[in-house]
Amino acid sequence: MSELQARAPKTESGRIPRHVAIIMDGNHRWAKRRRLPGAAGHRAGAKNVRPVAEACADHGVECLTLFAFSTENWQRPKREVRLLMELMRNVFENDLEELNRRDVRLKIIGDRSRFPSDLQMQMNRAETLTRDNSEMVLNIAANYGGRWDITEAARRMAQAVQDGEIGVGDITEQTFSDYLSLGKVPPPDLCIRTGGDHRISNFLLWDFAYTELYFTEAYWPEFDERCLLDALSTFDERQRRFGRRE
Repeated sequence: MSELQARAPKTESGRIPRHVAIIMDGNHRWAKRRRLPGAAGHRAGAKNVRPVAEACADHGVECLTLFAFSTENWQRPKREVRLLMELMRNVFENDLEELNRRDVRLKIIGDRSRFPSDLQMQMNRAETLTRDNSEMVLNIAANYGGRWDITEAARRMAQAVQDGEIGVGDITEQTFSDYLSLGKVPPPDLCIRTGGDHRISNFLLWDFAYTELYFTEAYWPEFDERCLLDALSTFDERQRRFGRRE
């Protein structure tokens, strides 16, 4: 047990969210505050992925979904997009073996067809290497958007109806959910957004129906285990009614 675990907040119920989603924001502003180039912020943010994933696993989170690259991020300057592609490669090259050793299963959600072929191969390798791991599921949302996810699910369901695999009468919220990127795991209990902005930026729109939202001023490169514990403690204090009155 680490020192931070020993100092973890003690709450009445001790509830830990099964599924945490994180919008990793603030890399550029973190760098700007330190009078560094924006690239330095993105590099620092990429290095923070594994420590936060490991901290989530240490504290009992079963599933972690990280928003790494949105469908809108292609609109950024080409130089920045190339850097983000390179940083994704570096994460797979430098962190995959350790995550695999920690028994973490990786899954990439989003439309990966637009990525360079070598990066697609790294994504496939990561999923294949870790597919039997069971300590925690780590979903990396890359070229992902909530509207894209819903549209793709509707297209796939319509095709299934056309092919006779399901009938129109079979369509329910649950069957629709099964066609979404996260259809096989419980929806997020908690979404953390770093960087101070209070919005969800087209992330997991369907899945966030009853997700608790937590916003922190900490920029992603400085979001550490203590910050995570603060978020988990806040989640533990909330009353989740799911539309019911208690």
